[in-house]
Amino acid sequence: MIEISKQDIEKADILIDSLAYIKDFHQKIVVIKYGGHAMISEEMRQRVISDIAWLSYVGMKPIIVHGGGPEINRMLEVQGVEPQFINGLRVTSSNVMRTVEMVLTGLISPNLTTMLNEEGVSSVSVSGKDNKVMEAVKKDESLGLVGQVTNVNTDYLHQMLDDNMLPVISPIAYGPKGESLNINSDEAAAAIASALKAEKMIYLTDINGIYEDPADPSTLYSVMSADQIQEAIENKIITGGMIPKVENCLGAIQSGVHSCQIIDGTIPHAIILELFTKNGIGTMITA
Repeated sequence: MIEISKQDIEKADILIDSLAYIKDFHQKIVVIKYGGHAMISEEMRQRVISDIAWLSYVGMKPIIVHGGGPEINRMLEVQGVEPQFINGLRVTSSNVMRTVEMVLTGLISPNLTTMLNEEGVSSVSVSGKDNKVMEAVKKDESLGLVGQVTNVNTDYLHQMLDDNMLPVISPIAYGPKGESLNINSDEAAAAIASALKAEKMIYLTDINGIYEDPADPSTLYSVMSADQIQEAIENKIITGGMIPKVENCLGAIQSGVHSCQIIDGTIPHAIILELFTKNGIGTMITA
């Protein structure tokens, strides 16, 4: 008689437990905003890419919208340029824009695409400017070439998904005069998820969701409604850089996205734990 270890049986049980979630998400679009420290470490990057490849293999339709702030800052510093920000948004001159494009579309996006291809997933590196994937207008003259998305080319994105291609999108948009506009990656992900009516939008961040008391891990909100989010902002439970993230989530949900997850991308297999386990690991925002 074949001996089967308890560990193997437990692994099989885990796979069976995930089946209900796999059914729910089959052929559904999931937009993943990938940034923060989970991009810096090669080991963390490989884990995230493996998770996203797994989503593709079980029949989901993932789209990656990536950031690259730390890498852009390092490149600017090499050039002797001090990065400047207003309310968390990068002040983007024409010279800075060239560096942004070089880092995002010339380095980060091709690297992620290569890693996905090595996992056996057909993927394509896309600047948001290509085929007018994202069109935008300038957000504020004081920010320079920083844009606000006005339109998303959903036909082009659907065509790639129908061809079983995984888009890896740099947050750069096509401006009114054909110029490149720098888009905040959180905003870019929300705009794309909203336009596609994605099932889910996931923000991979450096914190594990929203806490009533950040010093007490037991106060993590597993699920929050739109009303709870507004109340938490008013009561200053949600502050600083988390406010625009949750506002982007709320905007996406109001546009038809089913839910938005904010999770710590540095946790091993964070995406799998959030989507395919009962309790998840971060904060899910719903209508």
